Amino acid sequence: MKGTRATDSGPWYREPWPWLIMLGPAVVIVAGVATAYLAVISNDGLVADDYYKQGLAINQRGERDQRAAELGLQAELILGGNGDRLRVVLRANDGTALPATLALHITHPTRPGFDQSVSLRSEGGGVYGADLAPIHGRWRLVLEDERQEWLLAGDWESDKQPALRLTPSARAAAPEEKASAHNER
Repeated sequence: MKGTRATDSGPWYREPWPWLIMLGPAVVIVAGVATAYLAVISNDGLVADDYYKQGLAINQRGERDQRAAELGLQAELILGGNGDRLRVVLRANDGTALPATLALHITHPTRPGFDQSVSLRSEGGGVYGADLAPIHGRWRLVLEDERQEWLLAGDWESDKQPALRLTPSARAAAPEEKASAHNER
C-alpha cells in the first residue's frame, strides 16, 4: 500500500508563519517612523541659541557672585499659596542698603517655555514679595538686584523643599577666606 500524501495547503497568505515572520520588521518600521516624527516636531531645548554669549558672561557672573559675598548677602525664598506666591527675605552686612526691587529668574532645566522672570517689590525690613505662575518640580533660580551688581543662584526642588536659602557660591567666598588667612600670618 502506497502512502497517500495530503497536499491540502492553500495559498501562502493563509498560513500563519509568514505573517508572524513579517510582524517583527513591520513593528520596527512603525516605531522608526514614530521616532522620526517626534524628533522632527519636538524641540528638546537643551542647548541655548546664544550659548557663545552665555559662555562669555560666565566671568561677569563670577564677579557679581563675588560682590554678593562681599556684601554678605543671603536670601531665603519661601513659596506660598498654591505655589503661586513668593516671599524673599534678604539679609546683608550692616550698613548695606537693600534695593527697592529684586529680579528673580526662574528657569526649568529642560523646558524653556516654563521659564519666568519676576520683579519682587520691597515690603520693608528686607522682605520682598511677588505673585508668579505656579512652580512645581526642579528649577534653577537667579536672584539679582535691579542694577545687576550682584547675584545669588541656586537649584530648588519646590515640591521637596518648602524654602530655599541662597548664598554666594563657594568660589566667590574662597578669595575672601584666602585674604583673611594671609593677613593672619
